[in-house]
Amino acid sequence: MAKHFTRADRVAQQLQKDIAELIRAELDHPRASLITITDVEVTRDYSHAKVFYTFLGEETAREEIADKLEAAKGFLRSQLARGFKLFKMPELHFVYDLSVEQGVQLDQLISRANPTPASDE
Repeated sequence: MAKHFTRADRVAQQLQKDIAELIRAELDHPRASLITITDVEVTRDYSHAKVFYTFLGEETAREEIADKLEAAKGFLRSQLARGFKLFKMPELHFVYDLSVEQGVQLDQLISRANPTPASDE
């Protein structure tokens, strides 16, 4: 059965890939390689894009990374516009993605609630 992807879905996927590459290559921060773009949601009119990201460094640097991404969003948007053929390049909104951390916490809770029995060898 064929899946139906809208143009907005395809634009979001391409934005996710391109933003990740730009951050690694162009962002002037020593921890830029620790940023992972987990998802991008584009509005139907392509005017806004929510860029969800995680950061694998220490929690104290999270705010510094958020500030750096916020400061670089105009540059990233202009670089993206060079490779996209859209009437209007979406305005980027960076949102920290807590789902990875929440998944780890849930996994730890499940492990504590249901410990695996020791093998009888």
